[in-house]
Amino acid sequence: MLYRQTGQFKTTYAADQQIFPLRQDRIAMALLLAIAFVAVPLIGTTYWLTAILIPFLILSLAAIGLNILTGYAGQLSLGTAAFMAIGAFITYNFILRMPWLGAIPSIILAGLCAAGVGLAFGLPSVRIKGFYLAVATLACQFFVLWVLQRVDWLKNYSTSGVITAQTIEIFGYAFDSPASKYLLTLSVVAVMALAAKNMMRGRTGRAFMAVRDMDVAASVIGIRIMRAKLLAFAISSFYCAVAGALYTYMYLLTVEPEAFRLELSFRVLFMIIIGGVGSILGSFLGAAFITLLPILLNRGSEWISGIFNVDISHATVSHFESIIFGSLIIIFLIVEPQGLARLWQIAKEKMRRWPFPY
Repeated sequence: MLYRQTGQFKTTYAADQQIFPLRQDRIAMALLLAIAFVAVPLIGTTYWLTAILIPFLILSLAAIGLNILTGYAGQLSLGTAAFMAIGAFITYNFILRMPWLGAIPSIILAGLCAAGVGLAFGLPSVRIKGFYLAVATLACQFFVLWVLQRVDWLKNYSTSGVITAQTIEIFGYAFDSPASKYLLTLSVVAVMALAAKNMMRGRTGRAFMAVRDMDVAASVIGIRIMRAKLLAFAISSFYCAVAGALYTYMYLLTVEPEAFRLELSFRVLFMIIIGGVGSILGSFLGAAFITLLPILLNRGSEWISGIFNVDISHATVSHFESIIFGSLIIIFLIVEPQGLARLWQIAKEKMRRWPFPY
């Protein structure tokens, strides 16, 4: 078998602790990045880039943000879409009112503003947890959308409620084509995913996981519980805000509160449940599953309609999609709570130990 560890010796601590300790994993990741950055923009159609790959990458980034808070720090949140909305609207206002600032600094500042809001709504996590904390973050979802709908200054006094997003320009280059939008989104997601992976492997991530597993024991060994929880809310809000800005400027091309309803928060939550709670890879797997499943269901319904000469309405397909989502969430919670990422990890371990997989 090609996937073997035999002969790959680690002579330093850094080599032993690297993200991809196996040579095969490093080669596979290099090939995947080469395909994503070079081959996909060249051969990808407009439909694949704008309707599948860009939303997949953006939702993966939002899932990473929620996974940092819920999967690693153990703080349940239902306000992901609210922080995405903050990132979208604050970025819009920065670009509108301070165009000299630039697109990337505007997105970063919007993320910092969302981090501040996350700190404010993360304060209840010091006293409450579980279902009660979920209700507190749900209040954040409704409060943020109410502010965005009522404060006309944030919408630049638009009466329609739907605002056309500005074109992102970096060093004079306009990102207006599908390939350029895809490459910008991919670059941001790759950098932030790598940063999240390193962060969760370091001191901050270990503190988050200690608080998640048993906060009393974490306090005994010297971890400041309040600081760890609020930092998790701030980092998660920053990631979700950047995802919201990309969602607006790279995918929707409009700035509107209706795009960030509670349904989006639940979609991101389903992604980390199906993909794997407490896993960066699981965020990508869950986003891929949630993004591709509706497309596969639509294609399957067309295929069944053509073979059996029956008419399947879009409402029926939508209902089946909800049923499948709910069933898979229940199955994953019962059979494999760690989701698709755990299944992938088990498969890799079996390949490494073949022909003695157990």
